[in-house]
Amino acid sequence: MPNNPPAVCIIIENLPVPIDRRVWQEARTLRDAGYRVSVVCPKGVGFRKSRETLEGIDIYRYWLWEASRPLGYLLEYLLALIGQFHLTLRAYARTRFRVIQACNPPDTIFLVALFFKLFGVRFIFDHHDLNPELYETKFQRHDFGYKLVCWAERLTYRTADVAMATNESYREVALGRGGMRPERTFVVRSCPDLTRIRIRPPQPELKDGRRHLVVYLGVMAHQDGLDLLLEAVATLTRLRNCDDTLFVLIGSGPELSRLKELANQKGLNGLVKFTGRLPDDDVAAYFSNAAFGVAPDRATPMNDKSTMNKIMEYMAFGLPVVLYDLTEGRRSAGDAALYARRDDPEDFAQQLKTLLESEDLRKELGARGRQRIEEVLNWEHEERALLAAYETALKS
Repeated sequence: MPNNPPAVCIIIENLPVPIDRRVWQEARTLRDAGYRVSVVCPKGVGFRKSRETLEGIDIYRYWLWEASRPLGYLLEYLLALIGQFHLTLRAYARTRFRVIQACNPPDTIFLVALFFKLFGVRFIFDHHDLNPELYETKFQRHDFGYKLVCWAERLTYRTADVAMATNESYREVALGRGGMRPERTFVVRSCPDLTRIRIRPPQPELKDGRRHLVVYLGVMAHQDGLDLLLEAVATLTRLRNCDDTLFVLIGSGPELSRLKELANQKGLNGLVKFTGRLPDDDVAAYFSNAAFGVAPDRATPMNDKSTMNKIMEYMAFGLPVVLYDLTEGRRSAGDAALYARRDDPEDFAQQLKTLLESEDLRKELGARGRQRIEEVLNWEHEERALLAAYETALKS
């Protein structure tokens, strides 16, 4: 750690802070290490202030218009860049930060960093999503838009002084198509902070009179596989009487309306509950009363290489997990989960049935998951990698 840690600025477009847990953990860790931290992020529900300071971290928020089509994304990213550049200039005027950390998606924030590199500012790329794979998953084509996305990723890596990857698969991308040097590439996983995990007392009312509560937490987009989950739940009702089970789906996203309609079509309204996005305390209450968590993410090139935060959070609360057998999903959950064949709702339903019918298995898998978090996959381990990445950037 430097003797006099300088100011740093983190830029994110995907979510506001403190909603984005990874970015907020990083910001708090840097603050605790003595850095003066500024975060530039979009406004969001519950976080509309353009400027505020939370927990000693300066936050600058810009208005973000969200698109749904390839052409619209160009306008969205352009407007976001204008907001990011304007607010980053304001942060620089106040703090003269020495490091910019850009968190994708999208891979356009390097343009802001490129300007500040003229003044000796170092650039760290915090790689959250594989955007070429995400584009391919969303639009099922390799058109001009796909080429632009690949180009933006390459230029981001070329501009970066240091890269941070969320897992080993992403590190391989950084070393391979990113061309990063190994000594400038760090794995900083998105792990729970056990100092902030508090298991709540039983609240039977959260189960709506049922014996079992099964939870999902996360975004509700096509690649997240919530339609596959509803197919699995519908299959489960044919395998066993499900009057004792409530599936609570926490979160929001572009598929939410369609998923509610699909649940209605399949007669699952009494079995499946959509809560929308919830405060952390409410999420913790549901997790504390749940039997297990589900991660129905589709087997796409991006999902196969991505670490799903929800899996880690389930395990931090001692919950076993049912998920499709994806590379990084298995690396995260290990022997604390049941794995279904990729994109096979019938097999997923069988795994749900197995866990629902065995309390001993639930306890065993839940204990294994909690142990993995305590011993390996927790934020205390990742803090050291984060600080090492910053030290390396400042020395370059």
